[in-house]
Amino acid sequence: MKAVALTWKRDLLMHRPVLWLLLIVNALGTFYGYIWYGTQMAYTVETQSAWQVIFVPDSPTASLFFTLSLVFLLFPRLIKPTMAGIAVRSIIEALGVVTSIKYGIWAVTMIMASGAQGDHLVWEHYMLTVSHLGMAIEAILFARYMVFGRFAAFLALVWLLLNDTVDYTFFVFPWLPDVLENDLSAIQSFTMGLSVFSLLITWLMIAFRKVKV
Repeated sequence: MKAVALTWKRDLLMHRPVLWLLLIVNALGTFYGYIWYGTQMAYTVETQSAWQVIFVPDSPTASLFFTLSLVFLLFPRLIKPTMAGIAVRSIIEALGVVTSIKYGIWAVTMIMASGAQGDHLVWEHYMLTVSHLGMAIEAILFARYMVFGRFAAFLALVWLLLNDTVDYTFFVFPWLPDVLENDLSAIQSFTMGLSVFSLLITWLMIAFRKVKV
């Protein structure tokens, strides 16, 4: 009975209408996310070095990589099964999963932390909470269906730690509510720790690929 339930869930997740729905939702979310970060990206280009702008839109970039990963699931022959093709797909998928877990959890935590310290939460905060929780959950669920391995996931961690270092060295991290400004040191530590945690969760999900259902 358990095997039947697991098989049904697997088939549901990989059903093409489900994949198409998630692809559309993630693509729209990615587009909205870059609009959301538009002001900060423009400010970064105007006031700091232009190369730092790539490190500003964390969540949309994570969503972009995951959207591309869904494209690979829908069209597995899109990239030729050569060593180079598999390497490119693996890195994109690893970035999509590891960064989506990290920034999904991070955004929700920051929203809840700001609310706990007296920030007034509006409907947009709750919308962002739901959407970012969705980012993390879908990344965890779909990691087992992708081709990337532990090393590609580790490379995603390297990118995250580089991103974290740039964010808190040059102050290009996502703009925080005023109530969290005094907690910047703790947020930095939490952010970098969450990068490692996201890798560990990803490695755990990779291990589930060995489970036969």
